[in-house]
Amino acid sequence: MAAMSEEATAAAIAKLEADGAAAATVASFAAQLARLDAGDLGMLPESELEPVTELPDAEQLEVDRDAIAALIGQTVVIKLNGGLGTSMGLAGPKSLLEVKDGLSFLDITARQIGALRAEHKGARLPLVLLNSFRTREPSLRALEAYPQLSAELAPDFLQGRVPKLVDDGSLIPAAWPADPELEWSPPGHGDIYPSLVGSGMLDAMLAAGYRYAFVANADNLGAVLDPAILCWIAAERAPFVIEVADRTAADRKGGHLARRADGTLLLREIAQTPEDDLDAFADTERHRFFNTNSIWFDLQALSAALAGDGVIDLPMIVNRKTLDPSDPTSTAVVQLESAIGAAIAAIPGARAIRVGRARFVPVKTTDDLLLLRSDAYELTDDGHLALAPACGGRAPLAELDGDYFRMIDGFEARFAQGAPSLVAAECLTVKGDVSFGAGVKVSGAVTVEAGAGERLRIEDGTVLSG
Repeated sequence: MAAMSEEATAAAIAKLEADGAAAATVASFAAQLARLDAGDLGMLPESELEPVTELPDAEQLEVDRDAIAALIGQTVVIKLNGGLGTSMGLAGPKSLLEVKDGLSFLDITARQIGALRAEHKGARLPLVLLNSFRTREPSLRALEAYPQLSAELAPDFLQGRVPKLVDDGSLIPAAWPADPELEWSPPGHGDIYPSLVGSGMLDAMLAAGYRYAFVANADNLGAVLDPAILCWIAAERAPFVIEVADRTAADRKGGHLARRADGTLLLREIAQTPEDDLDAFADTERHRFFNTNSIWFDLQALSAALAGDGVIDLPMIVNRKTLDPSDPTSTAVVQLESAIGAAIAAIPGARAIRVGRARFVPVKTTDDLLLLRSDAYELTDDGHLALAPACGGRAPLAELDGDYFRMIDGFEARFAQGAPSLVAAECLTVKGDVSFGAGVKVSGAVTVEAGAGERLRIEDGTVLSG
């Protein structure tokens, strides 16, 4: 990639400033442009890394009953809510999608917060959303059903957006007059740090007496505030903690935890991995832990780290895309991003903790959504989403034909009578145009296949056995 000219750099920063970006966001983007100009593409070669083999285990921790009530009252829950779920064909925030028992992700999160408040003597425990411009309005409307959910804080703050750069050697800001919104890209969850500063939210949290923040993806209902982890963080005086879980074959492409020779922990994403190191990246025995994107930080320590220009020195992720994601022939562009968890390498004393898989239940595809809507998962009164006991501790798999089920409209039409029973299933594979009636049950490993041009319907009450 060619270095940026002074003109290209100035044009990109001027475009961001004209968009009304906060000073901290501009400073963060300018730091990324400087790295790009220096030829730093954010790569983390295997030769510079060592595997992480041992970590504290959250499942071995105990709650400090004397301290927890006060700690809960000093904690804010932040949900990363900038996603529209476009990969599933959603036009609005993914967090408003019905996921279980007629409730959305946001509904269930509100139930979780309410249960924790009640358990801990009415602790204030606010929920605050990190929204994007596209998710803000509908999400705030949905929050009107839950007054006082954010306590005395504002209910949300906005993540920034940054210009896409033309990937033709010039790296000038991309222009797309037909749809100017396509000229902008999300800067990744690492933007939470300048957004906390630029929005004034960090100062507001500190002024209100909050000390800790728990941050997680809005679509991960397993990421409920864990009082035992909070007690451990306070006792250890850890400024920053990332939750990681054991990698399986399904996690080979996800970001993993590693260590530099000096002992510093870091996260490496696949976009930061040289091609020659991809086999090592995918080696789940060497790199045992993947990033769940659930983060804890001490707000006072974060404020100190952000003092000055509001920038934390995060590794840059360079993504190459097309300007119009739906048009592969549109202009090739570079999108500069950073990851929230990457701050583990930038904050002295940052830690990682191993958590069980139950704390990582994201919905990235309609395959995931089918599992959660089925009886393989149960929703408790306190908002916990738990694998049904009859599953024997092992979640079933769903593999739905992307041509018919990947988009939410096609998925809903083919499961109009509800999800089939999967509590006794190992795997449900669906190939072709198949729709399911009410009360269908799946047992074992089952493949259902419609022939070419055929529309197959599984009738009400059918039992499918592998």
